[in-house]
Amino acid sequence: MIYGKIWCVVKPQVGVPIFLGAVAVASFCVHLALVTNTTWIKAYLNGGAKAPAAMSQAADPPKK
Repeated sequence: MIYGKIWCVVKPQVGVPIFLGAVAVASFCVHLALVTNTTWIKAYLNGGAKAPAAMSQAADPPKK
């Protein structure tokens, strides 16, 4: 571990919850930014985008 000596300065009982809390806050901020700044995520979460309808005719029939 590169930064193993950090636990000589900060107790693991304090450092681990702070680290996990920082990861949780950062993850929440990223997800909030995605939901507020994009339109497709809201539509996806609400079941907005339906599958496109099948084409009625794949190709025009050949002319004689």
